Amino acid sequence: MRPMLLIDVDGPLNPYAAKRTRRPEGYTTHRLLPPSWAEERRALLDLLGAPDQRVKPLRVWLNPDHGPALAALPFTLVWATTWQQEANEYIGPVLGLPELPVITWPEERVFPAGGLCWKTPEIVTWAAGRPFAWIDDDITDADHDWVRDRHEGPALLRRIDPAIGLVTEDFEALAAWAESVGTG
Repeated sequence: MRPMLLIDVDGPLNPYAAKRTRRPEGYTTHRLLPPSWAEERRALLDLLGAPDQRVKPLRVWLNPDHGPALAALPFTLVWATTWQQEANEYIGPVLGLPELPVITWPEERVFPAGGLCWKTPEIVTWAAGRPFAWIDDDITDADHDWVRDRHEGPALLRRIDPAIGLVTEDFEALAAWAESVGTG
């Protein structure tokens, strides 16, 4: 069985923390308006007393080379992002990825103390002991400890700088780790 690669969008694929006026090399700009973003922004505008203001699309930077590079890795790819199913509708097609399985997050998010990412307990439960690698910009030492103490299978947690996004070294590290655990 191939290990799973759990993919976050914002940070690894969309380097949102890069300078707003300077798109990273290799990335293209996309203006996307997924329903969840529109609903969230509409609620915020209503709260701010601006119900007639137009909801602006989200600026997303994506590198078209990332889709083929991810698909070439010896993993089963899985979305592990707040975009949830919208990643299949808005991100995957831009990158040339097929529809991927999606980790669905609970409506009410629990934010654990101690620097633990809110996704970590959900990911460990979802993985159910299966081998996985996880790329995200919110991974901390606390997440490494949590997974090591609570996940029975092999796991690689790789923090991606949200100002840079995925780089060659990340793809190399993922491929090497998958090789080390076997890709059956």
